[in-house]
Amino acid sequence: MAGMEGVPTVFPTILYDDAKAAIRVLTQALGFAEEAVYEGEDGSVLHAELSCGNGRVMLGSKGGRGVFAQAMAGAGPAGVYVVVDEVDAHHARAVEHGVEILLPPTDQDYGSRDYMARDPEGNVWSFGTYAPGSSG
Repeated sequence: MAGMEGVPTVFPTILYDDAKAAIRVLTQALGFAEEAVYEGEDGSVLHAELSCGNGRVMLGSKGGRGVFAQAMAGAGPAGVYVVVDEVDAHHARAVEHGVEILLPPTDQDYGSRDYMARDPEGNVWSFGTYAPGSSG
């Protein structure tokens, strides 16, 4: 993929019943930055992009009419892994905002330190120091 150095090429995409609430949790409690949010006339989130480091996640409101929305209509929760440097500080921020913690910061056998949280609609977010594909 020439010319794509440093640009993510995989974007998890999650649909929410209340996408605006999801955006608040992801930005305020879990450290994501809002890059773009496009709303429909009815107030639904047609498309949003949030970043963390050089990665991005796309999200929107359930109930859309497009092929993707229809294909995702019965989808269960997703799991997303996000690389962060300061796991304990990141975890403390999540706890401070009332995020459900499934696994507190833990040193793993494979060298990572990570924790796991669940968002209000059941998606599982893991945050840790393991960076897939890195040499370190």
